[in-house]
Amino acid sequence: MPMPLRVIDLLRHAARNHPQVEIVSRRVEGDVHRSTYAATYQRVCRLARALEALGVARGDKVATLAWNTDRHLELYYGSMAIGAVCHTLNPRLTVDQLVWICNHAGDRVLCFDASFAPLVAAAAAGLRTVTRFVLLSRTATMAAPPVEVLDYEELLARQSDAEVDWPTPDENAPCGLCYTSGTTGDPKGVAYTPRSTLLHAWASALPDVLGLSAQDAVLPVVPMFHVNAWGLPFSLPMVGAKIVFPGPALDGKSLYELCEAEGVTMAAGVPTIWLGLLEHVRSQGLRFGTLRRTVIGGAAAGEAMVRAFEVDHDVRVLHGWGMTETSPVAALNQPTPRQRGLPADERIRLQTKQGRELFGVEMRLEDEDGRVLARDGATSGRLLVRGPWVVQTYQGGVPGARADGWFDTGDIATIDADGFMQIVDRAKDVVKSGGEWISSIALENAAMTHPAVLEAAVIGIPHPKWDERPLLVCVLRPGQVLDADALRAHLAPLVAKWWLPEAIEFVDALPHGATGKVLKTVLRARFAAAPSP
Repeated sequence: MPMPLRVIDLLRHAARNHPQVEIVSRRVEGDVHRSTYAATYQRVCRLARALEALGVARGDKVATLAWNTDRHLELYYGSMAIGAVCHTLNPRLTVDQLVWICNHAGDRVLCFDASFAPLVAAAAAGLRTVTRFVLLSRTATMAAPPVEVLDYEELLARQSDAEVDWPTPDENAPCGLCYTSGTTGDPKGVAYTPRSTLLHAWASALPDVLGLSAQDAVLPVVPMFHVNAWGLPFSLPMVGAKIVFPGPALDGKSLYELCEAEGVTMAAGVPTIWLGLLEHVRSQGLRFGTLRRTVIGGAAAGEAMVRAFEVDHDVRVLHGWGMTETSPVAALNQPTPRQRGLPADERIRLQTKQGRELFGVEMRLEDEDGRVLARDGATSGRLLVRGPWVVQTYQGGVPGARADGWFDTGDIATIDADGFMQIVDRAKDVVKSGGEWISSIALENAAMTHPAVLEAAVIGIPHPKWDERPLLVCVLRPGQVLDADALRAHLAPLVAKWWLPEAIEFVDALPHGATGKVLKTVLRARFAAAPSP
């Protein structure tokens, strides 16, 4: 039957077939709020009517500045269901960046948590297209922005929760919008459609990808403003899984307590989040009661992190890869039956690869001249992708994919004969020494196998003979002592001799960007004057 794909049908399906399955949220107000799919669907019906009463029409942008909570989930579905576009804003951006993105997107309504009231207050005067401001959660200490602010709960209370006769929007028209981090220029807007969103949800939930089902209780730590929390707000209702939203409390102690209290079976987040969780569990001598798998993406997971989850805590690691332009899940590392039988050390090394392409995504490698390279696990080249949830054109009509239909990711990678892809480096981060490449990711991961090293980053610094040499910047675990010679001796059997960094710096913390990635641009600026080894 020629039935167009609609995002609202994911939540409607959950309300009809898993009505009492819980959606649990730690809210900004400090409470733990409990709801169900059935109740959430009724509130989305109210929200859709409320948005239309505010004048939101098909194609209008509804912006969000919000944590991972039930209200944010409602905004996803309420806006998309009436043909509007849910534009998730990253609250870790500067005021100027936020204003630029809102104006570039043409946002009409801005919905925000109380935590971000100061940010809205600072940005309000520069927002040229926003006509309505809606406060999602009120707290006693909130600083009011200098604009008329509507109350989210009051708007919903005025509407009926009777089921809406949902419109059928164009499945190829935008329904979601997310901007890239803009680390190499102005941020670029990536629009998602009902078609791309549902295809991505189906593919990412498959058994050999995330393996989602109604038996799961899932903790999406990855923010809903970061590529739609990797699509989990869509794939979880599709399968009827319990959702546990962490709200603003993302420290290791809070996440551990939430996992244990709510019986979380799977959690998803970036490596910096898991560093905090694992450190809390290690320092307190704790164990996970129900957590069985964790999804790691956004940056490479090293052997030390994989080993900590798999060996120390019997939690399977699902290492994945994607980007804003790929909706984002494009590859995921689910071991083959043969790999599951390998010795632990060999299996863990294989799990640091980002995995095989999902059905629907195709990957290939090219050299600098555009020649297609072998999938032999050794030859590295530029990683290109294509598929129905890969960007074709950025917001504003800027081309994303090439004329031949392939999107250049900017990553350098290898792909082996079994299809397992491994990111060697970002093209801009690889260290070019004497005409050869040194993978900053591989060197970082090797450094983090030392028990005293909590986090590491590698950048290239100028060298008069070799063009560049690696500078290793490390953060030590609390109470640990380590010097450069000892760390270099630890690295010696793990990497090629010519990879060994002559320069090693120890710092209190690494700079992280809005999505949790290490800001190597900041490190390069800080250590620009580092002496050549």
